[in-house]
Amino acid sequence: MAGRTLRVLVVDDNESIRRSISQILRTQPDIEVVSEAVDGADAVCKIREHHPHVVLLDITMPRMNGLEVAETIKMEFPSVQVLIVSQHDSRGFQWAALAAGVSGYIIKSNVGRDLVPELRRIQGLPPSA
Repeated sequence: MAGRTLRVLVVDDNESIRRSISQILRTQPDIEVVSEAVDGADAVCKIREHHPHVVLLDITMPRMNGLEVAETIKMEFPSVQVLIVSQHDSRGFQWAALAAGVSGYIIKSNVGRDLVPELRRIQGLPPSA
C-alpha cells in the first residue's frame, strides 16, 4: 500500500452522516472517497463499479443491512476490507460484525477521533500521511 492512495466507499443511509464522513476523509492526502452509497444494495453495486480498498458501512440500513453487506463483500470481494461505522455501542453488534468478517468497528460519535487512525490500522499504513 505504500505510496498508493487508499480508495474508500462510504455507505450510510443518512446523507448528513455520509457527507460528514466523506469530508473527514477528504482532508487526508492519501485517502480518496471513490463513491458514496445510500444503502446495502447500492453499496454492492458501487463496489463492483469503483473497486474500493475499504468499505465503511453503517449497520442499520434499508435493502440489506451492514452485516449482510459485509458478508457479501467477504464472499464476492475477499480483498476488500470492511470497517463498520455504527451508532450501536454494544458488544453484541460488535461480535456480530466480527463474525461477518469485518476488519474494524467504530462508533459514530467517535468518528472525528477514530476514523482515520482505524482506517490506517486496518490497511497497515502509518498513523498519519
